[in-house]
Amino acid sequence: MPLLEIESLNVDYRASRGTVHAVEDASFSLNKGETLGLAGESGSGKSTLGLSIIRLVPYPGVIASGHVRIEGTDILELPESEMQSIRGRKVAYIFQDPMTSLNPVKRIGAHFVELIRTHEPNTSAADALGRAKTILESLGILAERINDYPHQFSGGMRQRIMIGLAITLNPDLVMADEPTTALDVIVQQKILDLLEGLRKVYGMALILISHDLSIILERCDKIIVLYAGQIFEYASSKELHRAPWHPYTQGLLHSIPNIELSDQKLSAIPGSPPDMLSPPKGCRFWPRCPYAMEECRVEEPELIGHEQSHFVRCFLYDKKAGSHIERNREG
Repeated sequence: MPLLEIESLNVDYRASRGTVHAVEDASFSLNKGETLGLAGESGSGKSTLGLSIIRLVPYPGVIASGHVRIEGTDILELPESEMQSIRGRKVAYIFQDPMTSLNPVKRIGAHFVELIRTHEPNTSAADALGRAKTILESLGILAERINDYPHQFSGGMRQRIMIGLAITLNPDLVMADEPTTALDVIVQQKILDLLEGLRKVYGMALILISHDLSIILERCDKIIVLYAGQIFEYASSKELHRAPWHPYTQGLLHSIPNIELSDQKLSAIPGSPPDMLSPPKGCRFWPRCPYAMEECRVEEPELIGHEQSHFVRCFLYDKKAGSHIERNREG
């Protein structure tokens, strides 16, 4: 049984101007100990997909349909009282900006004590504080800083504190939403190494959400590429790097600098993501696609797979292919 199983998940944002289908018909699974990357431009639905897994999609967002199963239990059918026991203990979420997630008027120790005693009410405040000090030290933060406030820490240290809060209850799955945003490359590397080390020590699964495909390629076992709320490609990291199928994925890879290629010419994907209130008819990527065909403009492609290991949403590939999926570039 997979640790996490998403089936036909649809998430909408309903406003006076209309409905935005932020996540459409998403389906995938994740096993214990695996790492999964969610990649795509801003507005592609990465964070919405992650937040829906713990039922924290902000208003006016609504999980319209689908299933989110954790160890076989569909959490979309659970009452909110039971969800509170799943958040933190089964699934933990590391939000994008620590300064908006940490309470600025609470000391760091108070954050840990509140978390621990909410889930373990029989634990004394002193014991909870002791556990918090141990966790901070394991993250490279001096235990005596337990009484400091969030603003007294650097950006990298605040991110480590958020990671510490996420692993406090030893969850089975941790989701990290842009954990290295606004950090310099040295601190980024330390944060990602820390997440990887903790994943191995605690045996937890990890979902890494990032617009930086290079980070996800390096750190994840499997990758989902999202565009305009839809899964465009889904494959192992090695396969995606070796042979990206979708033109959008190819464009993302061509925009990554390679220091081993002195004559490399970086390219950008032309145009901008679509207005989600009125997306283009047919494939949502065709206005930016160098291989767009007539059928792309009128019909929406399905997500098709090859040997259940590589999936793509594109008319360039034949869903009836046998031993391999053929390219059909004509435009």
